[in-house]
Amino acid sequence: METEAKPKEAEPLVEDAEATSHTDAGDTTTQDSSISNGDDADDDDKEMVDLKIIWNKNKYDLKIPVDSTGAKLKESIHSLTGLPPAMQKVMYKGLLPEDKTLREIKITNGAKIMVVGSTINDVLAVNTPKEVIQQEVKAEENKKEPLCRQKQHRKVLDKGKPDDIMPAIKGTKERLPTVPLSGMFNKSGGKVRLTFKLEQDQLWIGTKERTEKVPMGSIKNVVSEPIEDHEDYHMMAFQLGPTEASQYWVYWVPAQFVDAIKDTVLGKWQYF
Repeated sequence: METEAKPKEAEPLVEDAEATSHTDAGDTTTQDSSISNGDDADDDDKEMVDLKIIWNKNKYDLKIPVDSTGAKLKESIHSLTGLPPAMQKVMYKGLLPEDKTLREIKITNGAKIMVVGSTINDVLAVNTPKEVIQQEVKAEENKKEPLCRQKQHRKVLDKGKPDDIMPAIKGTKERLPTVPLSGMFNKSGGKVRLTFKLEQDQLWIGTKERTEKVPMGSIKNVVSEPIEDHEDYHMMAFQLGPTEASQYWVYWVPAQFVDAIKDTVLGKWQYF
């Protein structure tokens, strides 16, 4: 009887060996998992920046590498809002360039990024795009005498440059400054300043008497023309209503900011 019991005592040794084998296999799986997790370490090395995206009265939090380009930012905004990049007007101290990185633009943590734009359905519902209006007005202007020679404008221009006029640079394009544009005249010859409130998507037109807060989306067109013999300055009109009679004229606008003003107010839209 003792001889028959010996094989039975050896059976647990086989079970122990199998258990050890399963344990080893489990250790191998854990090790592989650890190696896989290490692949995400590269993301931790990137310097990130936290942004506040504001669009259509909604706010979104976005964390993105600081070396991302403006184009990449638009793609991220598309993921957040559903607004296609081609339909976005992204602004941070002026219209944000697509080819520069956030680091180059000096965007820092907590920066507020203003996004203006409509969905494709909204755009298709518009009968006359702003670009079409602008082209039609420009074609009509070409048929007329130069604006600065017209009597209504000579009354202001003949007063000469304002004493506190801002410096101007001809043939140069610059982004809007962080301070209001000041030292200009309006049609009545009074001092006027322009403040671009990007977060509210508003243009503030300030005079000594009051400040008009105009939604940029309500401005139908922006026209400008260099002032003869002073081409480093422009005269500019913001069309606030459906006809030219609603134009608000501003004189002695520094030439380097003209394109930035038009881009900020009207945007660079693409229609499908």
